[in-house]
Amino acid sequence: MNIYLILITSAVYSYLLGGLNGAIILSKILYGKDIRDYGSHNPGFTNFRRVFGNSFTAWSVILIDFVKTAIPVFITSLLMHNNFGLWQLGAAFSGFFCMLGHCFPVWYRFHGGKAFMAGFATIWFVDWRMALIATAVFVILLLTTHYMSLSACCASLACPIALLILGPTGVWVEILRALSALLVILRHHENIGRLIKGTESKFYLKKK
Repeated sequence: MNIYLILITSAVYSYLLGGLNGAIILSKILYGKDIRDYGSHNPGFTNFRRVFGNSFTAWSVILIDFVKTAIPVFITSLLMHNNFGLWQLGAAFSGFFCMLGHCFPVWYRFHGGKAFMAGFATIWFVDWRMALIATAVFVILLLTTHYMSLSACCASLACPIALLILGPTGVWVEILRALSALLVILRHHENIGRLIKGTESKFYLKKK
């Protein structure tokens, strides 16, 4: 198979599947509401949980967003591995377009989420060691600061740094992971502004 054909096809199905949003789907089906009309207006797990409560439904948002990313990433990494031995590139490439789809979904008039969960699903296919490091950064920061946005941004930033240390993965894999981290950070620009001002809401696993 032609590598460009695989990548172009992957970009399309990764973007389209990545655009399916668990929070929007569940809020409309189960509650007859659009999560983007409530709370922070962000169609993600944190806002969904704050609006509708700490239920199994809220945690299902994470599952949907993880699976909808894992499927195209797995397919692309498998195709790239079988044809060119470039499974990491395939995973990083597909994951980035899943993140773009999640942020700017054609299904929802390009009003999507912040892509952290799509990025989190991707890193396990790129390098499990990097994924463990990023997970540790996320969990430690969340449990100590209780800022979901800070934890997500720092965990995302840890990925390209970890790859540089763990390497070698290839220049394009590193570039794609750096772009993915930048995308997450840019999508959290409002949260970062509130963190600086000291007005960012905290997140607790158990409601206080």
